Amino acid sequence: MGKHKEVLEKICDWNSLAQKVQNWQEQGDKVVFTNGCFDLLHKGHVDYLARAADLGNRLVIGLNTDASVSAIKGPSRPIQDENSRMQILASLGFVDAVTLFGEDTPYDLIACVKPDILVKGSDYQPENIVGFDIVTARGGKVMTLDFVPGYSTSAIEKKIKSS
Repeated sequence: MGKHKEVLEKICDWNSLAQKVQNWQEQGDKVVFTNGCFDLLHKGHVDYLARAADLGNRLVIGLNTDASVSAIKGPSRPIQDENSRMQILASLGFVDAVTLFGEDTPYDLIACVKPDILVKGSDYQPENIVGFDIVTARGGKVMTLDFVPGYSTSAIEKKIKSS
């Protein structure tokens, strides 16, 4: 199989993702889930996602749709469309699956995927992370990871605009 096809096969709808996750879990793999906008992929994102991947055997990313990014970040965002963002994330070797969600939170997606480990940035308290109840009820873990200081899409956008 070609590399491009491998990348595209990591991009899933919710139903096919739920089946993949179930198969991985039946094989004994621990599935890690995180979510975000990931608009302009930068060192901070790569560091965070690689460390999230290290917490289990498979990394699944819930990616905000274009409409939900605009609702969260404002009308100038996203800078890159959802199809571009999905393909860029899926091209990372340590990412196993990417799917979109357009709801205000990834709660329904987490309920569908049923990950073993839920990860967000350390700007959250674990018990306040959306999906905490779903993951812990199944015996899973909810964890936070520190971000690399000084890296954000908003800071990159500001730097570009000031150039």
